[in-house]
Amino acid sequence: MKVDRAQIVNEALKLLNEVGIDALSTRMLADRLNVRQPALYWHFKSKRALVEAMAEEIMARGHTHDWPVVPDNWRDFMLENARDFRRTLLSYRDGGRVHAGTETSPQDLPNVEAHIAVLVEAGMEAEFAMELLVAIARYTVGCVIEEQAEPPPEQEKLDAAAADFPLTRRAITHYRNRGHEAFFEAGLRMMIDGAALRLPQDA
Repeated sequence: MKVDRAQIVNEALKLLNEVGIDALSTRMLADRLNVRQPALYWHFKSKRALVEAMAEEIMARGHTHDWPVVPDNWRDFMLENARDFRRTLLSYRDGGRVHAGTETSPQDLPNVEAHIAVLVEAGMEAEFAMELLVAIARYTVGCVIEEQAEPPPEQEKLDAAAADFPLTRRAITHYRNRGHEAFFEAGLRMMIDGAALRLPQDA
């Protein structure tokens, strides 16, 4: 049985949701596709190359707010782009870890150029625009990795230990009450608000 690149990636994503990135192996994937491992290596020279393709497919399937759309202003675009990026990564088990470390490809450059152009139009230098884009992307991936890896908290033990630290206890309660999405949003807005201070007042 012959398999093509799309079939391999599709089955790999199914396996990802079943077993996670650590357990996923080319041997397991070959068994699922009813082929020998060398058939996979014809398309992907290593597991890392396969994971890169999986990350691309995850983005292609889910990241719908990736291009600036008129009349988006730069703030609205950056906020919704990051929110959508986060939702897309969370849609797959270990999605954050799959995406971490992926390289920008030549095919990505028109998209990168469009993102930078939105920020330059708002008054940023291209260099600072890239710094902001990278910072938000890495923040988003990091938040997703933490969220997907977080074990059930030992709340009773933590609460008992925090009894002598009133500010920490208050902050922990606030964190629990708000949850991951709200804290992600707060951090995202801090970054965008900070970037706005570098712009002309009418931007």
